[in-house]
This record gives sequence, C-alpha cells and structure tokens, in this order.
Amino acid sequence: MDTHPPLDYLELMDWTGRAVPAHKRGAIPAHVPPILERLGIVPAGYLKTMCMSGNRFGTAVGRLESLRDAARHLQRRCLRGIGEARLLFSTPAG
Repeated sequence: MDTHPPLDYLELMDWTGRAVPAHKRGAIPAHVPPILERLGIVPAGYLKTMCMSGNRFGTAVGRLESLRDAARHLQRRCLRGIGEARLLFSTPAG
C-alpha cells in the first residue's frame, strides 16, 4: 500500500491550481509557494506521524497553537499530540 496518498493529493491539488488560467476560479499564482511549504508541513514528519500505529493526535490535528486553542475551547488543560505537532509542522502558517 502506498504511504503517500495524502501528500500526493495536496500536491496534485496545488499543481492543478497552478495549471488553471489566472482568470479562472481556483487558480494559484506562480509566486505562491507550494502547498506543503505554505502549510509549514515537513513531509518526512507527516509520513512518520501518520504512519505510526494508533492515533497520535487524538481529538485534533494541527499546529501547537491550534491544539492549545482547541484545548481552551473544549475546556481542557491540553490535548494529545503536542510532540507530533512539533514534528509535523516546521513553521507557523502564513
């Protein structure tokens, strides 16, 4: 079984958006960084995290600050997945 479909899908959607004429809906300008870079996802970290047995994140998947926000929203001290968030996301999105 291929262990790369989620990344391949994101990259395919990114490539498709770049192939769309600029005046069409869904077009991604050439100057915009690739999707994984924009999301700050480290591909090797993503594969390592998502291919591990069991759900390492639990309730939510996201950047460290997003997990903290979700914990506050759920009125919990923290959520499982802090280490995985650090491994998976290299830089803040923006």
